[in-house]
Amino acid sequence: MSTDTSGGMDRGRGPGHRTRRPAVIATVAALALTLLGCGAATSAPTNARLRPSAGPRCAAGDIQGGGVGRVTGVGASSTASAAPPATSARTLRTALTNALAPVTRACDGEFAVALLDTRSGASATYGNRLYDTASIVKVGILAALLLKAQDERRGLTAKERDAATVMIEHSDNDAATALWKAVGGADGFDAAQHRLGLTRTRGGRAGLWGLTRTTAADQLKLLRAVFGDGSALNADSRAYIRNLMGRITTGQDWGVSAAADAGAGTRLKNGWLPRSTTGLWDVNSIGQVTASGRTYLVAVLSDGSKNMNTGVALVEQAARAAVGAATALRA
Repeated sequence: MSTDTSGGMDRGRGPGHRTRRPAVIATVAALALTLLGCGAATSAPTNARLRPSAGPRCAAGDIQGGGVGRVTGVGASSTASAAPPATSARTLRTALTNALAPVTRACDGEFAVALLDTRSGASATYGNRLYDTASIVKVGILAALLLKAQDERRGLTAKERDAATVMIEHSDNDAATALWKAVGGADGFDAAQHRLGLTRTRGGRAGLWGLTRTTAADQLKLLRAVFGDGSALNADSRAYIRNLMGRITTGQDWGVSAAADAGAGTRLKNGWLPRSTTGLWDVNSIGQVTASGRTYLVAVLSDGSKNMNTGVALVEQAARAAVGAATALRA
């Protein structure tokens, strides 16, 4: 098999796997790409920080505001005490633009961010182009599997549960491939995403699920389907996905979690993939975070980073900037 065009996957490991130094990551990634067609980096330092680069500047594209639709599922506040006026989509869009512009000027890749304030229901998107999913697609695969089980009026089998667990918690690729086939490949996956409201996501062809293409806005729709009410996923299915996203193995729990309060529970899924066609990295993170007592759904997609560490740093800085801008509106 060829490299990223035959797998498009990042390689998951079990608990206790230690973070490797960048040079080792690159070596292992290259070997795995040759043998398996997938990325080999298993983790990245959670304290990575973005540094200005002489490389190409980021390009985020158009800035878009979202509608106001209340999220009342897990993470949405039910506090009855008086609260500040609700954040509008326009106000949030402006805040994201101002907060993320400096990140755009400093980074060496491209990125997009979508964020929703679960209390006010306001959402906004910074950047609207398509990105490779890498392993964040595993959340969509699990959602497709659960929709299939719902349609068949059954629960997941023991085998399906085992595969789902290692696919989400440890980013296991073999499990993802098995479940990709179980949901009907790209066609079955696409049909499920459409039911969940995603309009610009297309599954990777010929079994290359890691090369599924999506937007930050679509990933936010997926998060709303998982963490909110009123989606095609029933309450049990939503709770099942949330539970697994809250148990990501140590070493893979970087990303949007960088924007969360210390000690606050975070539910997320990350994806990372070195592309042989460019020698650059796709690094993505989606999930739910709590910051300053407020809960946010956040999706950060990126590509064009020179290595995994700089990609992780970019994603984390973008997440912190976006969530920080949203929380500042409540000050």
